Amino acid sequence: MLHCWLCGRPFETRIQWHHPVPKAKKGRVTVPVHPICHRTIHATFTNAQLARIGDDPEVLLHDPAIAKFVEWVASKPPDFHAPTRRSG
Repeated sequence: MLHCWLCGRPFETRIQWHHPVPKAKKGRVTVPVHPICHRTIHATFTNAQLARIGDDPEVLLHDPAIAKFVEWVASKPPDFHAPTRRSG
């Protein structure tokens, strides 16, 4: 069974492919993420920040906003959807 690169929850029907290092920064590898997780990553980090972080989700999880999001989304069903707010 495939699991989300960021939150670790399984997928149901909705899956997106995230470039941990953005394509604009020469990233080629993709990882599976839920749409809500994908939006949260891009609402929290710029492409330049993501390029510096690389492909280790543990680094993202050390960010307080991401850690709070992952804790919150952990109990949600795989296809859960909600508006994503930019962190400030």
